Parts: sequence; C-alpha cells; structure tokens
Amino acid sequence: MTAPMQIIFVTCPADRAEGLARALVEARVAACVNVLPRVVSVYRWQDAVQRDEEALLLIKAPAEGFEALRQAVLAQHPYELPEIVAVNPDVVHPPYLDWILASCR
Repeated sequence: MTAPMQIIFVTCPADRAEGLARALVEARVAACVNVLPRVVSVYRWQDAVQRDEEALLLIKAPAEGFEALRQAVLAQHPYELPEIVAVNPDVVHPPYLDWILASCR
C-alpha cells in the first residue's frame, strides 16, 4: 500500500536552495526539506548538452498536497522548466508519517 506522503525532487541553483526550502516549510506545503549541496547535472536543453552545479531539494510532503507544493515551487523557482518529480514510498515509519501529515495542516 502506498503511503499518503511523497518525496519530491527539485533541483535549483545552490544560492536559491535554502530560501526555497524555508518558503515551502513556512507555507506548510512541506514538512521537511533536505538541501543537498553541489550536485552536478548533465542534461540536454535546447538541443545542446549542458552541465550545471546545482542543489537538490528532497521535499517530504503529503501526497494530497502535491499541487499546492508544485505551485509554490513554480512561484519562486528561477528556471523556465524546473524539475519537480514526486516519488510515492510504499512504506514509511508510522510516527514519521504522522509528523509529516501534521506538519502540513
């Protein structure tokens, strides 16, 4: 059974990561955001291979609030096409899940 929470991956410029993380938690669309500094992304954009150093946000949030979280990211994210990818875990430590859900009410 899929848990009613998600882990959402968002990459962004390192200098914007902590501000975006804090805004998501303050808005209660995320219970917790881990900021992983300095990930190297290699990708194709506008028919050219690009390389950027970014930060990766691991966002823990209720699954039912994905659209509000997505809108909050889009409102502050500097990229034309930001990565916003949700993963639905099958198993979560029940007290941690309760905390996530309570933190976003």
